[in-house]
Amino acid sequence: MLRPSWSRVVVFSVGFLLAVALTGCSVFDRAEGSTTPQRGGTPAGEGASAPTGPRRVSLVQKLGADGPVRSLDVEPNGRWACRDCAGDGVNSTGELAPDQVQRLQQMLADPGLAKETDEARQYKGACIDALTSTLLIPSDLTITSQDCPGEERPPVAGEILLLLTQATPAEVRG
Repeated sequence: MLRPSWSRVVVFSVGFLLAVALTGCSVFDRAEGSTTPQRGGTPAGEGASAPTGPRRVSLVQKLGADGPVRSLDVEPNGRWACRDCAGDGVNSTGELAPDQVQRLQQMLADPGLAKETDEARQYKGACIDALTSTLLIPSDLTITSQDCPGEERPPVAGEILLLLTQATPAEVRG
């Protein structure tokens, strides 16, 4: 059983990651310089079609309750920027190889991602001091996983996470 102080830490951490996730989605859901609503102004889930074309993706990670939040933003063309990538305060930029960009875009277009969202899975973080990784994909897709014993990553999101962490300074465990 969790001590009351640990339960507050877990609730705070999950709340913080959710706030970061929601902020990221709202920022990425707008085209730069756009003055017209995306998807014809139709809110997600109300008959909106899945976005087509290249997509952006962000990865937000946090190790335990007290670890720094690190983030990775990948543009549709494969350019990436990582803030506090290894939890050491160092920022870096780079570019994915063309085959990595192609594979990433194929996975981001996979309709199965909708079944892997936190909402669809009714995901709740269960581990303390685990690495929590959240993928933020425009059109309001948020997919979180933790490196906990026995927890399986969603298949498509897990492949995206693996590609991003192998091609950048972001970190994956387990």
